[in-house]
Amino acid sequence: MEKTSKFIIAALVTAVAFQFAARVSSYESFNHLKEQGLEGDAAARSFEEEHGKAHEVHCSRDRSRAAWKVIEEYLMPFVERERYEIPRSCRLHPDNYLYRDHEQNKIRLDFSEWRCGYCKKSFVSEKFLDQHLDNRHYDLLNFSQGKCLADLCGALHCDLVINSKAVRSKCNPAAAARNRRICESLADSCFPVSQGASASRLHELFLDQFCEAHTCSRERKPFARGGMKQYSVLYWALSILTLMMLPLFYIVVYLHQSEIRKNTQELKRMTRLGRKSKPS
Repeated sequence: MEKTSKFIIAALVTAVAFQFAARVSSYESFNHLKEQGLEGDAAARSFEEEHGKAHEVHCSRDRSRAAWKVIEEYLMPFVERERYEIPRSCRLHPDNYLYRDHEQNKIRLDFSEWRCGYCKKSFVSEKFLDQHLDNRHYDLLNFSQGKCLADLCGALHCDLVINSKAVRSKCNPAAAARNRRICESLADSCFPVSQGASASRLHELFLDQFCEAHTCSRERKPFARGGMKQYSVLYWALSILTLMMLPLFYIVVYLHQSEIRKNTQELKRMTRLGRKSKPS
């Protein structure tokens, strides 16, 4: 009986020891993840939830970023060309972008290295940097206007930016009509025709660029006026390579021409010597 009791006690002590070791290992793993910039991982997130939940913002960062990309590429070049100042009441005004300051403090160092502009911490992907910004720099979000740019994604055709290869699903007439109403409301508030010729031209452009495509007929395409020209990574790589090879090309041409001149002079010298050596 005494041996049985000792065995049970030993088993309980062993179980408690294993549980304690598992908790210590979990804590060490969490610290390792944070050192590597992976604090947004599921394991690290569950650990944080036990010791204080992260702030929640009911506004999609990804879709807000996509909406801002559409604005920058397909609207702002025309606004700048007209030298028009978008009113603060317009939901497309930069000051109404909730994540604007966060996005401006994201530094991409390499394909797999991102850095936080606030605390200089590095991350292996933009996703983990986003989660870091949500957790550590929540107080720097722009809540002054209390509006979410992601809510305008339907009107601005964000899905074409998020996934340009996506096959367009079956059109919903009610959704198309709703997005068109939102789109036309943006045109009226951001570019009131009563504000002059520039505003009138931009009002017409906005309708043509974004609103007219909200139809199930598929006759009109979004971004009909085009946008800021985008250059691929390959284009820039080839451009840099060309600039690097250009001096080398001129050096080769210079050396080749120098060699030709040298050979020509040598040939002339040998010809003169040949003439002098002939008997009279």
